[in-house]
Amino acid sequence: MAESKLMTMRDAIARHVPSGSMVLLGAQLEQMIPFAAGHELIRQGRRDLTVVGPISDILFDQMIGAGCVSRVMAAWVGNVSAGVGYCFRRAVEHAVPRKIEVVDYSNFTMALALHAAALGVPFLPTYATLGSDLLKKNGNLREFPSPVSEEKLVAVRALRPDVAILHVQRADAQGNAHIWGSLGVAVDGARAARKIIIVAEEIAEPSVISSDPNRTLVPGFLVEAVVHEPGGAHPSPVQGYYGRDHAFFAQYHEQTRRVEDFEDWLARWVVHASDRGEYLTQVGAERIQSLGVKEHAYTAPADFGY
Repeated sequence: MAESKLMTMRDAIARHVPSGSMVLLGAQLEQMIPFAAGHELIRQGRRDLTVVGPISDILFDQMIGAGCVSRVMAAWVGNVSAGVGYCFRRAVEHAVPRKIEVVDYSNFTMALALHAAALGVPFLPTYATLGSDLLKKNGNLREFPSPVSEEKLVAVRALRPDVAILHVQRADAQGNAHIWGSLGVAVDGARAARKIIIVAEEIAEPSVISSDPNRTLVPGFLVEAVVHEPGGAHPSPVQGYYGRDHAFFAQYHEQTRRVEDFEDWLARWVVHASDRGEYLTQVGAERIQSLGVKEHAYTAPADFGY
């Protein structure tokens, strides 16, 4: 049997995400955002990170407020439940706690940038963003004349993160991972990145993973580390495991309006919570239970026999 890649979140981040890294987080849009991994990056004091992702919800906001981030490459940053992310806004407008560079993408051009890297090509062409201000703000989007017509196109430069951190429903100890529901840019992001850390709700036997190869969207040979972290995406949802904690997002909005309020929030939920177990203890068993799946929707069995 292949060697196990299982390790703690603390070890995975310590080994594979040094300061200065470009890190893909939140690849599955509003589902399965790897909050536990982001919190560990904060606890380990990472600095000068470039964070990449189409929609990170409040994870990027937290990491920016903690001083971990020097550059954001994203289509949107904030709090989906309330709109604004106060830490992001303070950093952009007032350089608090530090100045950050913002590289604006659309969701589609972010997807194309990762897809180009996954294909191993330097760029991909598109009509998207022609005539928009994104071409003035993002040097990775370049207008050029079509080589086969009189049209103008936009070249989207390939984007290759140092590390992709993906939360998944289940994986085996070698990193072969099953993902279902909203995929976002997870598959291309995994293939674009130089390293992958898989964070799984459930560690399954290899026979379970191999029984459904079409759902194995990340192959283990690409993966550096596997972390078993149930609840690791809270307060975002994981389809088939738990729903979105809308109240938590609303509370974060109210509790981070001022710098000192955010610092109190960060101390309680991240700095003084040494791991995900302590974080979930604060969330509370009753609240976690209330987020459980209300109505199961199982797929029909698939026969892979001949």
